[in-house]
Amino acid sequence: MNKYVERLYNGIIKENPTFVLMLGMCPTLAVTSSAINGLGMGLSTTVVLVLSNLLISAFRKIIPDGVRMPAFIVIVASLVTIVEFLMKAYLQSLSAALGVYIPLIVVNCIILGRAESYASKNPVLPSIFDGIGMGLGFTLGLTCIGLVREILGAGQIFGVQVLSLSWFTPITIFVMAPGAFLVLAFLVAGMNIIRRKMEEKGKPLAEPAGCLSGDCSNCAHSSVCADKKEVTD
Repeated sequence: MNKYVERLYNGIIKENPTFVLMLGMCPTLAVTSSAINGLGMGLSTTVVLVLSNLLISAFRKIIPDGVRMPAFIVIVASLVTIVEFLMKAYLQSLSAALGVYIPLIVVNCIILGRAESYASKNPVLPSIFDGIGMGLGFTLGLTCIGLVREILGAGQIFGVQVLSLSWFTPITIFVMAPGAFLVLAFLVAGMNIIRRKMEEKGKPLAEPAGCLSGDCSNCAHSSVCADKKEVTD
Protein backbone atom coordinates (compact mmCIF):
# COMPACT_ATOMS: atom_id res chain seq x y z
CA MET A 1 0.00 0.00 0.00
CA ASN A 2 1.26 3.47 -0.87
CA LYS A 3 2.53 5.14 2.31
CA TYR A 4 0.31 8.18 1.82
CA VAL A 5 -2.80 6.06 1.28
CA GLU A 6 -1.74 4.03 4.32
CA ARG A 7 -1.76 7.21 6.46
CA LEU A 8 -5.30 7.97 5.28
CA TYR A 9 -6.45 4.40 5.93
CA ASN A 10 -4.78 4.48 9.33
CA GLY A 11 -6.70 7.54 10.47
CA ILE A 12 -10.09 6.71 9.00
CA ILE A 13 -10.27 2.94 9.72
CA LYS A 14 -7.33 1.34 11.48
CA GLU A 15 -6.84 3.92 14.25
CA ASN A 16 -10.04 5.94 14.02
CA PRO A 17 -9.78 8.51 16.85
CA THR A 18 -13.43 8.16 17.87
CA PHE A 19 -14.30 4.50 17.45
CA VAL A 20 -10.93 2.81 17.96
CA LEU A 21 -8.61 5.05 20.02
CA MET A 22 -11.48 6.74 21.93
CA LEU A 23 -9.75 10.13 21.86
CA GLY A 24 -11.33 13.60 21.90
CA MET A 25 -14.35 12.43 23.88
CA CYS A 26 -15.26 15.90 25.22
CA PRO A 27 -16.23 17.42 21.84
CA THR A 28 -17.49 14.03 20.65
CA LEU A 29 -20.10 13.86 23.39
CA ALA A 30 -20.80 17.59 23.76
CA VAL A 31 -21.32 18.99 20.26
CA THR A 32 -22.86 16.08 18.34
CA SER A 33 -26.51 16.91 19.07
CA SER A 34 -26.80 17.47 15.30
CA ALA A 35 -24.91 16.30 12.23
CA ILE A 36 -23.94 19.83 11.15
CA ASN A 37 -22.34 20.49 14.54
CA GLY A 38 -20.37 17.25 14.33
CA LEU A 39 -19.28 17.99 10.77
CA GLY A 40 -18.26 21.55 11.65
CA MET A 41 -16.29 20.46 14.71
CA GLY A 42 -14.60 17.66 12.79
CA LEU A 43 -13.56 19.84 9.86
CA SER A 44 -12.29 22.59 12.19
CA THR A 45 -10.16 20.06 14.01
CA THR A 46 -8.97 18.62 10.68
CA VAL A 47 -7.73 22.02 9.48
CA VAL A 48 -5.82 22.59 12.70
CA LEU A 49 -4.47 19.03 12.68
CA VAL A 50 -3.18 19.20 9.10
CA LEU A 51 -1.55 22.63 9.49
CA SER A 52 -0.04 21.81 12.89
CA ASN A 53 1.41 18.56 11.54
CA LEU A 54 2.85 20.49 8.60
CA LEU A 55 4.51 23.16 10.76
CA ILE A 56 5.73 20.81 13.48
CA SER A 57 7.23 18.45 10.91
CA ALA A 58 8.89 21.37 9.09
CA PHE A 59 10.44 22.70 12.32
CA ARG A 60 11.13 19.33 13.97
CA LYS A 61 14.91 19.69 13.65
CA ILE A 62 14.88 23.25 14.94
CA ILE A 63 12.71 22.92 18.06
CA PRO A 64 14.84 21.87 21.08
CA ASP A 65 13.66 18.77 22.93
CA GLY A 66 13.44 20.70 26.21
CA VAL A 67 10.70 23.00 24.92
CA ARG A 68 9.06 20.58 22.50
CA MET A 69 5.60 20.44 24.07
CA PRO A 70 5.33 24.20 24.80
CA ALA A 71 6.34 24.87 21.19
CA PHE A 72 3.69 22.45 19.92
CA ILE A 73 1.02 24.14 22.05
CA VAL A 74 2.02 27.61 20.79
CA ILE A 75 1.75 26.43 17.17
CA VAL A 76 -1.61 24.74 17.73
CA ALA A 77 -2.98 27.69 19.74
CA SER A 78 -2.05 30.12 16.96
CA LEU A 79 -3.84 28.00 14.36
CA VAL A 80 -6.92 27.55 16.57
CA THR A 81 -7.13 31.32 17.08
CA ILE A 82 -7.11 31.86 13.30
CA VAL A 83 -9.80 29.20 12.78
CA GLU A 84 -11.92 30.66 15.58
CA PHE A 85 -11.75 34.19 14.11
CA LEU A 86 -12.65 32.91 10.63
CA MET A 87 -15.63 30.97 11.98
CA LYS A 88 -16.89 33.99 13.93
CA ALA A 89 -16.61 36.09 10.77
CA TYR A 90 -18.14 33.71 8.21
CA LEU A 91 -19.95 30.93 10.15
CA GLN A 92 -21.49 32.76 13.05
CA SER A 93 -24.31 30.32 13.80
CA LEU A 94 -21.96 27.32 13.79
CA SER A 95 -19.43 29.21 15.90
CA ALA A 96 -22.14 30.00 18.46
CA ALA A 97 -23.31 26.36 18.49
CA LEU A 98 -19.81 24.97 19.07
CA GLY A 99 -18.99 27.66 21.62
CA VAL A 100 -16.06 27.01 23.91
CA TYR A 101 -15.16 23.74 22.18
CA ILE A 102 -13.44 25.59 19.32
CA PRO A 103 -10.80 27.19 21.63
CA LEU A 104 -10.48 23.82 23.41
CA ILE A 105 -9.10 22.29 20.20
CA VAL A 106 -5.76 23.58 21.55
CA VAL A 107 -5.67 20.82 24.16
CA ASN A 108 -7.33 18.13 22.03
CA CYS A 109 -5.32 14.98 22.69
CA ILE A 110 -5.62 13.91 19.03
CA ILE A 111 -3.69 16.96 17.81
CA LEU A 112 -0.98 16.90 20.48
CA GLY A 113 -0.77 13.11 20.21
CA ARG A 114 -0.13 13.16 16.44
CA ALA A 115 2.32 16.04 16.84
CA GLU A 116 4.35 14.08 19.38
CA SER A 117 4.07 10.58 17.95
CA TYR A 118 4.24 11.26 14.20
CA ALA A 119 4.78 14.82 12.93
CA SER A 120 7.81 15.46 15.12
CA LYS A 121 9.52 12.32 13.75
CA ASN A 122 8.55 12.25 10.06
CA PRO A 123 8.88 14.40 6.90
CA VAL A 124 6.34 17.04 5.95
CA LEU A 125 4.29 15.25 3.27
CA PRO A 126 3.58 12.04 5.21
CA SER A 127 2.73 14.21 8.25
CA ILE A 128 0.20 16.16 6.18
CA PHE A 129 -1.48 12.93 5.04
CA ASP A 130 -1.41 11.64 8.62
CA GLY A 131 -3.24 14.79 9.70
CA ILE A 132 -5.77 14.45 6.88
CA GLY A 133 -6.41 10.79 7.75
CA MET A 134 -6.84 11.36 11.49
CA GLY A 135 -8.92 14.48 10.86
CA LEU A 136 -11.25 12.73 8.43
CA GLY A 137 -11.57 9.82 10.85
CA PHE A 138 -12.53 12.22 13.64
CA THR A 139 -14.95 14.06 11.34
CA LEU A 140 -16.54 10.77 10.27
CA GLY A 141 -17.00 9.73 13.88
CA LEU A 142 -18.59 13.01 14.98
CA THR A 143 -20.84 13.22 11.92
CA CYS A 144 -22.11 9.65 12.32
CA ILE A 145 -22.92 10.24 15.99
CA GLY A 146 -24.60 13.54 15.14
CA LEU A 147 -26.67 11.94 12.35
CA VAL A 148 -28.01 9.19 14.59
CA ARG A 149 -28.79 11.59 17.44
CA GLU A 150 -30.47 14.10 15.12
CA ILE A 151 -32.63 11.50 13.37
CA LEU A 152 -33.79 9.84 16.57
CA GLY A 153 -34.02 13.01 18.62
CA ALA A 154 -35.64 15.35 16.10
CA GLY A 155 -36.42 13.38 12.93
CA GLN A 156 -34.03 15.59 10.98
CA ILE A 157 -30.86 15.25 8.89
CA PHE A 158 -28.65 18.33 8.69
CA GLY A 159 -31.59 20.41 9.91
CA VAL A 160 -34.02 19.12 7.26
CA GLN A 161 -37.14 17.37 8.58
CA VAL A 162 -37.18 13.86 7.06
CA LEU A 163 -39.51 12.08 9.48
CA SER A 164 -43.00 13.55 9.67
CA LEU A 165 -44.02 14.58 13.18
CA SER A 166 -47.53 13.38 12.38
CA TRP A 167 -46.43 9.79 12.96
CA PHE A 168 -42.93 10.08 14.41
CA THR A 169 -42.43 11.08 18.03
CA PRO A 170 -38.87 12.40 18.61
CA ILE A 171 -36.95 10.57 21.32
CA THR A 172 -35.65 13.69 23.03
CA ILE A 173 -33.12 11.85 25.18
CA PHE A 174 -30.95 11.45 22.09
CA VAL A 175 -30.39 15.19 21.77
CA MET A 176 -29.55 15.39 25.48
CA ALA A 177 -26.29 14.42 27.17
CA PRO A 178 -27.23 10.76 27.92
CA GLY A 179 -28.05 10.23 24.23
CA ALA A 180 -24.45 10.93 23.27
CA PHE A 181 -23.20 8.11 25.50
CA LEU A 182 -25.84 5.70 24.21
CA VAL A 183 -25.14 6.38 20.53
CA LEU A 184 -21.37 6.27 21.01
CA ALA A 185 -21.65 2.94 22.84
CA PHE A 186 -23.77 1.35 20.09
CA LEU A 187 -21.53 2.64 17.28
CA VAL A 188 -18.36 1.45 19.03
CA ALA A 189 -20.00 -1.93 19.62
CA GLY A 190 -20.91 -2.11 15.93
CA MET A 191 -17.35 -1.22 14.96
CA ASN A 192 -16.01 -3.96 17.24
CA ILE A 193 -18.38 -6.52 15.70
CA ILE A 194 -17.21 -5.58 12.20
CA ARG A 195 -13.55 -5.80 13.26
CA ARG A 196 -14.12 -9.22 14.84
CA LYS A 197 -15.89 -10.59 11.76
CA MET A 198 -13.08 -9.32 9.53
CA GLU A 199 -10.52 -11.01 11.78
CA GLU A 200 -12.46 -14.29 11.62
CA LYS A 201 -12.32 -14.08 7.82
CA GLY A 202 -8.56 -13.57 7.99
CA LYS A 203 -8.79 -9.95 6.81
CA PRO A 204 -8.24 -7.88 9.98
CA LEU A 205 -8.84 -4.14 9.73
CA ALA A 206 -5.71 -3.65 11.81
CA GLU A 207 -2.70 -5.79 12.59
CA PRO A 208 -2.20 -6.68 16.28
CA ALA A 209 -0.09 -4.04 18.00
CA GLY A 210 1.68 -6.59 20.17
CA CYS A 211 1.22 -9.45 22.62
CA LEU A 212 -1.03 -8.57 25.54
CA SER A 213 -1.56 -11.92 27.26
CA GLY A 214 1.58 -13.95 26.63
CA ASP A 215 -0.61 -16.99 25.87
CA CYS A 216 0.12 -17.57 22.17
CA SER A 217 -1.80 -20.86 22.00
CA ASN A 218 -5.10 -19.13 22.81
CA CYS A 219 -4.44 -15.87 21.00
CA ALA A 220 -6.66 -14.97 18.05
CA HIS A 221 -3.69 -13.32 16.34
CA SER A 222 -1.18 -16.15 16.82
CA SER A 223 -1.11 -17.07 13.12
CA VAL A 224 -0.56 -13.45 12.11
CA CYS A 225 2.26 -13.07 14.62
CA ALA A 226 3.85 -16.31 13.39
CA ASP A 227 3.73 -15.14 9.78
CA LYS A 228 5.33 -11.83 10.73
CA LYS A 229 8.03 -13.62 12.70
CA GLU A 230 8.87 -15.85 9.71
CA VAL A 231 9.20 -12.80 7.47
CA THR A 232 11.43 -11.09 10.05
CA ASP A 233 13.61 -14.17 10.45
